[in-house]
Amino acid sequence: MVFTPSCEAGSRDAFRHLLESSYQRRSLIHLTAGSQVPLLRNNVWLVVRGMVKLGAVTIHGDELLLGLAGANEPFGEPLSGVEAFEARTLCDSDLLCLTLAEIQADPALAVAMLQAISQRYRQSQALLALMALRRVEERVRGFLELIASDYGQPCEQGLRLNLRLTHQEVASALSTTRVTVTRILGGLRDEGWLQLDSQRRLVISHLPRP
Repeated sequence: MVFTPSCEAGSRDAFRHLLESSYQRRSLIHLTAGSQVPLLRNNVWLVVRGMVKLGAVTIHGDELLLGLAGANEPFGEPLSGVEAFEARTLCDSDLLCLTLAEIQADPALAVAMLQAISQRYRQSQALLALMALRRVEERVRGFLELIASDYGQPCEQGLRLNLRLTHQEVASALSTTRVTVTRILGGLRDEGWLQLDSQRRLVISHLPRP
């Protein structure tokens, strides 16, 4: 199972230029890695730089990984119907907060936001599709392919993942255990499908570079 980005680079660049014209007139919110992002009613956050982990806590206290938001991608309370929804930065990040009224008042921004939300929707649907796979190894492969296709950076070996997810976070996204994820990742490294670079970042070696 191989996932490929559905959002063209030109579309992302156009959205970035639109955001730049917006945040030149206002201050960005800078949050260090591991910071919780306050989710405000009737406000949507946009990631300008960095990465945000979107999750929730079950009634039993278990943490769930619901998705990721990278550069040019929105998240926020109006875009989620999940109780106990939370957002936390995976690395130092710059965020822009927009009200729903601001988005509705700017047609160009509203259209760009719709395109960005469709990208997030695609990711959510892909994560749901992974849950239908019976073999956990296939889920782990598919999950890594998905985030590498969306957020990976080309390198000589393949696509490098600059974000750091714990084995437990991967397990929570795929309804399995940390021990199982650790075992599978070790097997993928042994067969050469997965590598670690000098900074211990994951590199998926079989994916073609964009």
